[in-house]
Amino acid sequence: MKFRSRSPDEPEINLIPFIDVLLVILIFLMLTTTYSKFTELQVSLPVADVEAARDRPKEIIVAIAADGRYAVNRQPLQARSVEAVAGALHELVEQDSVLIISADAAAPVQAVVTVMDAARREGLTRMTFATQTSGGVEP
Repeated sequence: MKFRSRSPDEPEINLIPFIDVLLVILIFLMLTTTYSKFTELQVSLPVADVEAARDRPKEIIVAIAADGRYAVNRQPLQARSVEAVAGALHELVEQDSVLIISADAAAPVQAVVTVMDAARREGLTRMTFATQTSGGVEP
């Protein structure tokens, strides 16, 4: 019995599935990339599910960086005391003002408490915390 030797098939690499996977990864990265609103401080917001944003008459935004630095309406503060934050808030407080605390997820709790104490001293009773949705996209 004579057996014929088969010529081995040359392996070939199919690039189409590879390109498909790369495109899916590229689309995923493009959709999950976020852009920071506050460029003066690198802030990574905590995650929460939020409902649609409501219009607010006067917003005062206090950003808190991971190392405890403050920025009030995009103006960095040099001091980190309650008095310094209260002084910066005093210039901006109007009737029916809303304080938005935009704290980094890694910010010390004391920094957030300091802002809340300064707001209480200035008579701000309406406060909220800025968060990002679970998908990583800012509202």
